[in-house]
Amino acid sequence: MWHVWEERYVDSLVVNGIAHTAEVEPETPLLWVLRDSLKLTGTKYGCGIAQCGACTVLIDGQATRSCSIPAYAVAGKSITTIEGLSAEGTHPVQLAWIELDVPQCGYCQSGQIMAAVALLKQTPKPTDAEIDREMTNICRCAPICASARPFTGRPSCRREGGPKHDCEA
Repeated sequence: MWHVWEERYVDSLVVNGIAHTAEVEPETPLLWVLRDSLKLTGTKYGCGIAQCGACTVLIDGQATRSCSIPAYAVAGKSITTIEGLSAEGTHPVQLAWIELDVPQCGYCQSGQIMAAVALLKQTPKPTDAEIDREMTNICRCAPICASARPFTGRPSCRREGGPKHDCEA
């Protein structure tokens, strides 16, 4: 519930399992509440129009682009950021990301990881078509399939002997 206080709006948001109070206008994009008000800077700004996915967080377990969803729309919902997966970076997807040497520049990685977590929670063994449909985050450094496919239990196209895929064209 939003409450007016000195021409600002105060609400309690549940982020990473902790209730936080944010003093923002209700239309403020969730991304800026996370980064500026709550100082959770793992979620990145990329495009501001929900296209690139650098700002992906989980809202009630669903991958959501936080740059385009207003703060009022997430009141009462569970929000998970990259910081909330594990304090030490030991979530299985984070560990696999490191083990498989997926990161390039790293800027989009938190959004990529959050999208992968949501996909694997919904579909533990996704097909290539499901990965292509669900992992729509943009990476300027490497093909998406190189970062998503290892979590299926099948070789990545980046690895020797991996299946041919669009990214090799």
